[in-house]
Amino acid sequence: MAKKAPRRTAERILASTLELFNRFGEPNASTTMISAELNISPGNLYYHFPSKDELVNTLFDQYESQLYELLAASTDVLDVEDAWFFLHSLFELIWQYRFLYRDVGHLLSRNRRLETHFPAILLRKRAALRQLLDTLQAKRAASAAEDRQRDAVAASMVVLLTYWLSYEYVLQPRSAMEPENAQDALLRGAYHVMGLLAPHLDEASRAHLTALIEAYDPATPDRSP
Repeated sequence: MAKKAPRRTAERILASTLELFNRFGEPNASTTMISAELNISPGNLYYHFPSKDELVNTLFDQYESQLYELLAASTDVLDVEDAWFFLHSLFELIWQYRFLYRDVGHLLSRNRRLETHFPAILLRKRAALRQLLDTLQAKRAASAAEDRQRDAVAASMVVLLTYWLSYEYVLQPRSAMEPENAQDALLRGAYHVMGLLAPHLDEASRAHLTALIEAYDPATPDRSP
């Protein structure tokens, strides 16, 4: 059986950096910590990534590329079951790069690339979710008032997607970002975002949605002492 080729040093650095950023937060994970985790010299780390911002930007570029590919799939959402899967996939991707959301205020204040790109991400999310709403309400022509309402619902969904993990972290600062809590946190997030859709669907779609979200009715976690 052929052995797998070893991962290149740059790939190992990115994987380890993402893990440390996600677990401890980007401000708390230094390049010294990253090089120690990999058992390489700081010089070797800086050879591949000359600064910590370079690490952040490279990881952000990976996230941005994957996100835009996923958002493009909003046109494939045809019913509430597709919508559930689509939103859960969004939450999974956000979880994979959760340090960007956990530390978003800090990162935007000191990283020009994120400052200029993150607003566009939110707008693309809103457009994709508006597309989803329009598809699910295709049988109902929207008045001007309903059109504005759909925009408001899409924006509210983006707010939940963007700050859900921060909410989870505030409730459970010692454990919310740990991998073993991922599934429950993501299901809770998808549950609440889908709940925003319910009042805006026809009766059949609403019944289908109710069955989906009742299959997983997550309790809000208790606040850690």
